Amino acid sequence: MITLYGFAISNYYNKVKFALLEKNIRFVEEVIPPSQEEAVLKRSPLGKIPFIETDAGYLSESQAILEYLEDVFPDNPLYPADAFQRAKCREFIQHIELNMELIARRLYGEVLFGAKISQETKDEVLPKVENGLKGLARIAGFAPFALGEQFTAADIVAWPHFQLVGFVTQQIYGRDLVAEHIPGAADYIKLIESRPHAQTVTAGRNAALAEFFKNR
Repeated sequence: MITLYGFAISNYYNKVKFALLEKNIRFVEEVIPPSQEEAVLKRSPLGKIPFIETDAGYLSESQAILEYLEDVFPDNPLYPADAFQRAKCREFIQHIELNMELIARRLYGEVLFGAKISQETKDEVLPKVENGLKGLARIAGFAPFALGEQFTAADIVAWPHFQLVGFVTQQIYGRDLVAEHIPGAADYIKLIESRPHAQTVTAGRNAALAEFFKNR
């Protein structure tokens, strides 16, 4: 049994939850925020979420978790069998997380938490996010999934990140940069959202957001 720690506001938490559901792995959830408390740091070295507990111990960092799940639970694979195509899947994931989501994260404070972001930061982030999205468009197929006909880990990662980055850039710039730079992004997101497990993840995220904003 896997225990998934974190909360459903996090797109990285939702990425891991989506993978667990798609791979039909039994798990339980334990709601916990990021923390510098010693009890959390013993399980996640920087106090970040998500992290998981396995029979072998604790594991942090969402991408390490995703690949661990693939190695230990080979049924319902999320990575292509071909070595090169597996590498292309990892390439896509690194691009989306390092060259788009990580950069756009600098905007989240204003949209999600009410913190004021300087105009200088907004001006700096804009071309970098656009450049990252243009790069993704060059390596993605979206025919119909991110890398072609097979649903893969690339889709597990792209879906929550595209949703959040599109929403945040719409709020900051008045432009959904994901829709603007990824051809067919809206149809792609709808395709993923039609999956029952994506709907489960969405319901959990919406409930967590409602609770978060109620308590602010």
